[in-house]
Amino acid sequence: MSQFFSTPWTRASAVAAITLVLAACGKGQQAAAPAPAVDKPAVPAVATVDGTPISRQAYDDYLKAALRGKPVSDATVEEKNQVLDQMINMQILATVAEKDGLDKDPEVATRLTLVRTQIMADAAAQKYVKTNEPANSELHAAYDAATDKTEYHASHILVPTKEKAQALIKKLKGGAKFEDVAKAESTDNSKATGGDLGWFTTARMVKPFGDAVKALKKGEITPEPVQTQYGWHIIRLEDTRDAPFDQMKPQLANALMQKKFQAHIDDLRKTVKIEKNL
Repeated sequence: MSQFFSTPWTRASAVAAITLVLAACGKGQQAAAPAPAVDKPAVPAVATVDGTPISRQAYDDYLKAALRGKPVSDATVEEKNQVLDQMINMQILATVAEKDGLDKDPEVATRLTLVRTQIMADAAAQKYVKTNEPANSELHAAYDAATDKTEYHASHILVPTKEKAQALIKKLKGGAKFEDVAKAESTDNSKATGGDLGWFTTARMVKPFGDAVKALKKGEITPEPVQTQYGWHIIRLEDTRDAPFDQMKPQLANALMQKKFQAHIDDLRKTVKIEKNL
């Protein structure tokens, strides 16, 4: 994949880590946090600290959060042991905090209440998503109505300066083959295939590049170099097509679910009395 494809931000949920911290604080925090599921675990605890078990479920949840999207099966023995040591340290500190009465500190109590609210809200949201997945008919309707389902097949030449790009455009206009120039001059890893980027949607590209591609007709080359954070591009549009339904299905489902959930929140807000005092 070319280096200038934009990467959507992914958010690793900290809920597992927060849940562990709450559970580690023991019985003294039950009024402000969910009751820790550490008593009589269904499977053997991964560790005990002064008789307090750290459950396998809590460990697995925390490990997933700590790996930040990396598959648990890929975790090394060292990584697994590091995570367990972190959990043991947290349990020790949480016990000290409870003995010192820190759970009664107004600031700490406020933060515990907020964390509990966040966890419960997340649980409610996940339940809604699981029970309200878009029907296939909804997805097909969304696909038919989509205005941004065009896929583009393009090639490019990436160079570090505008002057270099302008010189290459002049060379291309003089009859040089795009593929040959890309292989000889481009700094992008697509040079091996003559600058060919394959099929993509403009949502996957940095905006200046995507906008330039949209403005081209099949077979056209950008008349002026296109600047992005990666350098200066000369782009040729090879072809366009509609992205297949199956390829767009995840993105359509996500968009539909966001709309459904926002409508659900709006309906819930109508059922409660809200007073703002900022």
